[in-house]
Amino acid sequence: MAENENIPVAPTAPEATKPTESRGGRGGFGGGRGGQGGRGGGRGRRPDVGENAFGKGGEEIVEKVVFINRSSKVVKGGRRFKFSALVVVGDKKGKVGMALGKAAEVADAIKRGGELARNKMQSVSLQDVTIPHEVYSCYGGAKILLRPASPGTGIIAGKTVRSVLESAGVKDILTKSLGSKNAANVVKATLNGLLSLRTREQIYQSRGLEIKKVSAPKAPAAIAA
Repeated sequence: MAENENIPVAPTAPEATKPTESRGGRGGFGGGRGGQGGRGGGRGRRPDVGENAFGKGGEEIVEKVVFINRSSKVVKGGRRFKFSALVVVGDKKGKVGMALGKAAEVADAIKRGGELARNKMQSVSLQDVTIPHEVYSCYGGAKILLRPASPGTGIIAGKTVRSVLESAGVKDILTKSLGSKNAANVVKATLNGLLSLRTREQIYQSRGLEIKKVSAPKAPAAIAA
């Protein structure tokens, strides 16, 4: 009998399909091995300002990501990356807040920053859609000048200052950024300037005075011929 004749061959079991692993490209914001990008990442890059609306108790809150920073720590197994996101939130009706969220992933840092910012929202004194008076504010090396503007002017400001003003509900204003360009300091200086605003009614009330209503002058009577 010849060898290897009429020998049944056992069917091979199908190989288990392995799930494909998604690896992000190099140079993204994510420092993880997948999802957010490769190991690389632009340090200190400014992403496009994003807006997210959160309905809570019938209140619409706008969330803006101003700045994302990446930090690395050298450990025994290599480098360990962490991210911090500067987030500004507001209801566009006179309330605004900011916070810095930190996490191992970009999405978690943004989520954490938004939660902290919503808990730190403060009321700002506005006059219609502009500010009641001029204010000059400083925080660290950042210096911000805010001036009221006539209707239709719009927001004349940079990207960082604009995110705070739009979240607070300001639509007509003139601004000037002097000094440091650090995003965190610029946001804090702008927020401090808005919180220092006082309307005419608030100033009179703090001094215990009453606002007297001034009537318009009457037109002179016509002289009879």
